Amino acid sequence: QSFKLLGFLDVKNVPCARESVLYGSLGSLVTGLGHFLATSRVRRSCDVAVGGFICTMLGYWFYCRYNLAQQRIRQRMLKEGMKNRILFEGSYLDPEKEQTGSERSDS
Repeated sequence: QSFKLLGFLDVKNVPCARESVLYGSLGSLVTGLGHFLATSRVRRSCDVAVGGFICTMLGYWFYCRYNLAQQRIRQRMLKEGMKNRILFEGSYLDPEKEQTGSERSDS
């Protein structure tokens, strides 16, 4: 059973959504409670809590998605490198193959 936030954000299947909502709720609690303890204004503290939720959730969302994109790029590069390694292994294009003296003089 999946949980949909606001009816469209499937928290279970969207990467980084669950963590963003959890960190956003924690940020909301911290900012709202901190503002209330500092000012004793309930309505304003609730507004600050909502702002803290939005800022924390979006901040972690972008951070997590950026790291996920970097990880996918690294995986793609590694996959291509492994494919090339298998393709060129044992051929004259293999960078790890030791060159003989006649091959060195040609290049």
